[in-house]
Amino acid sequence: MTNPIRVTVWNEGRHEKTHEEIRKVYPDGMHNVIGNALAEAGFSVRTATLDQDDEHGLSEEVLAQTDVLTWWGHMAHHVVKDEIVERVAARVLQGMGLIVLHSGHYSKIFRKLMGTPCSLKWREIGERERMWVVNPSHPIVQGLPEQIVIEHEEMYGEFFNIPQPDELVLVSWFKGGEVFRSGCCWNRGLGKVFYFRPGHESYPTYYQKEVQQVIINAAKWAAPIEFPKITIEHIPVPIEKVD
Repeated sequence: MTNPIRVTVWNEGRHEKTHEEIRKVYPDGMHNVIGNALAEAGFSVRTATLDQDDEHGLSEEVLAQTDVLTWWGHMAHHVVKDEIVERVAARVLQGMGLIVLHSGHYSKIFRKLMGTPCSLKWREIGERERMWVVNPSHPIVQGLPEQIVIEHEEMYGEFFNIPQPDELVLVSWFKGGEVFRSGCCWNRGLGKVFYFRPGHESYPTYYQKEVQQVIINAAKWAAPIEFPKITIEHIPVPIEKVD
């Protein structure tokens, strides 16, 4: 029997502390809602938050024991220490998967790995989002319907200033008329990165089963495989005889 995929669910965790209306939606924090869904699906799950300790719950030891890291942040991107960002980026390049959720598009780690501003349009009036599967053979949408309807969400609209995704999986339409690339995949070094748009803190989006299923599928997709041993060093002797 293979060991379960190890997921660390990281959440900024400040909205729930400072806004009563957010605490009513996620009384135990959205990281626990996401973490519980992953645990029920068979993953080995730990959670971490911005203010957990001096290393934001992302010590060298924790990251070494993490196959996939999910990241949600919003109001305190600037507080995340640069040395932790470098640590996470290094682990992604070594093979750890990264799932960036909603307003994590402006996080230091996502912008570092993308190399672009990751800016976009937004509007927060609780409009309907209709998210369409545009790559039906992709493992991230396995078992899902061809569209996911979220009745009330924050709008994100194009232009989304990101590098061209290696694979585009989901595209959203909003009742106000905008569209958005909501499920995007990239390879970075030996690691995989998935950006998944829904999840404004004011709405119970992460309780929705289809949204949970996307995150579950993405964690399976992003988990590292058993890589071939790669040699990156000076090789003074050629493999084959050179005349």
